[in-house]
Amino acid sequence: MPDRVFNVLFLCTGNTARSILAEKILEKDGGGKFRAFSAGSHPKGAVNPFALKVLDEAGYPTDGARSKSWDEFAGEGAPKMDFVFTVCDNAAGEACPHWPGQPMTAHWGVEDPAAVEGTDIEKERAFVTAFRYLKNRISAFAAIPIDRLDKLTLATQLKEIGRMEGATVGRTEIKA
Repeated sequence: MPDRVFNVLFLCTGNTARSILAEKILEKDGGGKFRAFSAGSHPKGAVNPFALKVLDEAGYPTDGARSKSWDEFAGEGAPKMDFVFTVCDNAAGEACPHWPGQPMTAHWGVEDPAAVEGTDIEKERAFVTAFRYLKNRISAFAAIPIDRLDKLTLATQLKEIGRMEGATVGRTEIKA
């Protein structure tokens, strides 16, 4: 078990799909090193059923998944975040709240599976693709020896993760 558990917040605009997927992937795959959270700048109030289906079929827990505002994590009494990752280009371009503790941030943009129109099979395929891209990023993140790296090296690695396969063209800046 690690000496320290890091708090990680995944942000998206609606907090219905990508940020929920990322939260649940890190929750299971983080090896006890992380506490995962997700939120949205304009939460829709309900998790996309395809996100829940893909998580369930891949063996990931969906309990506690809910669409919520990032305000829950910016106020007094909120957990202090160590990392904040945007997973959609819209959220990356928005003015974020001030996060207590000045966490490291990165943009890990992935196409929005909830925007896909078509048959249920096409929609589910989009969610499976987003899941795979996020799982790959989270696996790379979880493997980083965070406690042994200086901030600049860590920031560089976080930025590189954001450029992995499936990255959207959006913002990829890092704040250390």
